[in-house]
Amino acid sequence: MARPRTSARTVAHPDVSQVSLQQFLDALVDPVRRALVAQLARSETDIRCGTFDVPVSPSTLTHHFTVLREAGVIRQYYVGAAKMNSLRSEEMEERFPGLFTALMAATQDANSATH
Repeated sequence: MARPRTSARTVAHPDVSQVSLQQFLDALVDPVRRALVAQLARSETDIRCGTFDVPVSPSTLTHHFTVLREAGVIRQYYVGAAKMNSLRSEEMEERFPGLFTALMAATQDANSATH
């Protein structure tokens, strides 16, 4: 018989002050990860993992979320069985002033030019 879970599931997140510029840029160089971040930036609410509009398999999506979380770009947390995602915009802006905003603007410009 399985033991019932007695504690809430949690996800480990790095201290953004420990994230290097290289790690941050490496996380955002991939177009799928930029698409994930852009969807979060446009959303008024946090987004559940399985509801993003990206052309990758669930296992590949999990990898992309891990890279973003380990680079301090997103925060993940559970609501029941659903894993939710939010941007760590304020923390990133404090760590790398202006960089995240510039990257998101460039991503939006590139997406506008291709559509």
